[in-house]
Amino acid sequence: MAARGAEDITDVVTLGETMALMKADTPGPLAHVSSMSLGIGGAESNVAIALSRLGSSVAWIGRVGKDSLGDLVLRELAAEGVQTLAVRDSEAPTGLMVKERRTPDALKVWYYRKGSAGSRLCRDDVPVTRIEQARLLHITGITPALSQSAGDAVRYAMECARDAETIVSFDFNYRSALWGAEEAGSAFRRLAALADVVFAGDSEAELVLGGGNKPVELAHGLCELGPSQAVIKLGAAGCAAVVKGIEYQQEAVPVNAVDTVGAGDAFVAGYLAEVLAGESVPQRLLTAVRTGAFACLVPGDWEGMPRRSELGLLESAEPVSR
Repeated sequence: MAARGAEDITDVVTLGETMALMKADTPGPLAHVSSMSLGIGGAESNVAIALSRLGSSVAWIGRVGKDSLGDLVLRELAAEGVQTLAVRDSEAPTGLMVKERRTPDALKVWYYRKGSAGSRLCRDDVPVTRIEQARLLHITGITPALSQSAGDAVRYAMECARDAETIVSFDFNYRSALWGAEEAGSAFRRLAALADVVFAGDSEAELVLGGGNKPVELAHGLCELGPSQAVIKLGAAGCAAVVKGIEYQQEAVPVNAVDTVGAGDAFVAGYLAEVLAGESVPQRLLTAVRTGAFACLVPGDWEGMPRRSELGLLESAEPVSR
């Protein structure tokens, strides 16, 4: 990991695995697709890119292979203004995910991340000083599912942040391909207790709290675990939140979705950008649904993330800007 100076202190530090991404250029069985595009994707780096576009300074912590796909990850993040605090692993490859669009509306994602460099993340890779100097640490429930060492790194980073009074943001981001619901729910409960802000879909919150609750009741339940802010992401139905005991609701921005992958990450980034800006809770939620809507308009995990100057475009009645 390259040495960094005080000038590289950032508002936000995020930690997790970013993979190379191959996606079919046309719908149909992957076996018959003649061309694919190469890019990158990962929940934590999606949030980092979105925050960077919204004006926050961000650093990403992770491991990539000492291979060309690792070069791609680091180059793309740097091009988006995200500082990379990455270990280059000579003994494990950069992870890979493949998107198959079986029909124009049905997307399947295949992961090739077992034994990847990202799964070998450990607490020795966590730059404690950078977390202590940041205003906010963001992590997701994907990283602790990768391996025991990665889970230990996440918990260690959160504990370091709490000791330094750095805001801790935790997005459940449950992946059933990585672990079972019971194991994930137990881990999410422990990690939520270390967070100041938690994000979850309603079904994800139910992994911890059980079913039969309305979204705002789920938010209250998550706050009872320790966080002062809990936001329930509801997709096209908007969101519900409880912040310091007060309930909030926000409708979604209606759009014709092209690709919903990454929309949840964009939503999180929009909310956190406004937390850092000191904005009110209604403004945080409004920016969150706007950024989430933007992400749905473009194929790819992060390519459609908006810049702050673009946030009003979805409400504009004029299709051409001059």
